[in-house]
Amino acid sequence: MSEAGIVILGAGQGGFQAAASLRDCGYAGRLVLVGDEPGLPYQRPPLSKAYMKSEAGIEQIELRAGAFYADHRIELVNARATAIDRPGQRLLLEDGTALPYAHLILATGARNRPLPVPGHDLAGVYYLRTLADADALKGKLAVARRVVVIGAGFIGLEFAAVARALGHEVTVLEGAGRVLARAVSPEMSAFFAHAHAAMGTKLVLGAGVVGLEGEGGHVTGVATGDGTVHPADFVLVGIGVVPNVELAAAAGLEVANGIVVDAHLATMDPAISALGDAVAYPSRFAAKDGTTHVRLESVQNAADQARSLAHRLTGRVSPFDAVPWFWSDQADLKLQMVGLAAATDSAVLRGDPASRRFSVFRFRDGVLTAIESVNRPADHMLGRRLLAGTPAITPAQAADESFELKSLLAK
Repeated sequence: MSEAGIVILGAGQGGFQAAASLRDCGYAGRLVLVGDEPGLPYQRPPLSKAYMKSEAGIEQIELRAGAFYADHRIELVNARATAIDRPGQRLLLEDGTALPYAHLILATGARNRPLPVPGHDLAGVYYLRTLADADALKGKLAVARRVVVIGAGFIGLEFAAVARALGHEVTVLEGAGRVLARAVSPEMSAFFAHAHAAMGTKLVLGAGVVGLEGEGGHVTGVATGDGTVHPADFVLVGIGVVPNVELAAAAGLEVANGIVVDAHLATMDPAISALGDAVAYPSRFAAKDGTTHVRLESVQNAADQARSLAHRLTGRVSPFDAVPWFWSDQADLKLQMVGLAAATDSAVLRGDPASRRFSVFRFRDGVLTAIESVNRPADHMLGRRLLAGTPAITPAQAADESFELKSLLAK
């Protein structure tokens, strides 16, 4: 039997970072990185932006060139995992291979949530999660005229901005009453709705999709509950993701809105840890209702957890407590978010949205919980430092542009 070392299931940003960080931390044993996509591990965020606009090619989005893996003795395995044999400490692959492990890291990520309406299987209906998805969409953008985006989340709005920049007619349908409803404050939602409308995008809010229409097996329109059919040469669906927890659940690991881990990213099995989009972990930033665990869909969170886990597996044990932060690029607008706010948290504006450079500070019972910034990176960086400790800032200070926020860092 081959040497049992560390096996990482999932070759996305988190899985890659775990492998790289283990070597950086001095781990010298066998290290296997298993992914079910062909090619080298790559970054996903550029797929809806720079890669889609052909401003970056495959070489620019690969996390490292091929030589890196050979130099660092990281074995890349392109295969789909079918089961975790916990008693035997083996990861079973579709091709019949059984990879022994001394420790298994689950970095299984998430998959697109499917659209549950008639016509979802028509040709011309796309999702965006993988490089193959992006390549297919780029091909359609080269010839299509009318684009319908279902879902006004980050992926939907980022793609809409690209499609508008390329001159397409774009309609965005959102079932909620505002864009980015799950992620940002009503004030920030209003700003981005106005910004996309100014780009020429047609936004239809409160629009429940009831079906997709087609001719000859290809989509031609999207029907909403009010009886409107929105013409489409193709459709992008961006209605969220589903964590990939099935292997963990089948192996008897605890699953509750993600693979449940402790503060050290360990599962109930001491030989298995987990990180990234599929993981529910305890966090002091948990937003509401007595919740102790959160599951974040964030490249930065996955990378931070990977580094923390690599430290633990090489002897430097400390709980994971990184400040969560996120970003989204839409046309010339860079949205940066730090912290986690609940829907009921109050909002304080700093700056003028009309200037396209402003922030929204979120508070709960007078305590800072999050900052949302547009084209204002200094506020974002300050928020990361404040939230790393006990944030000593009042709503009045946040609203007062004459107040020097940096002075808070000395306290």
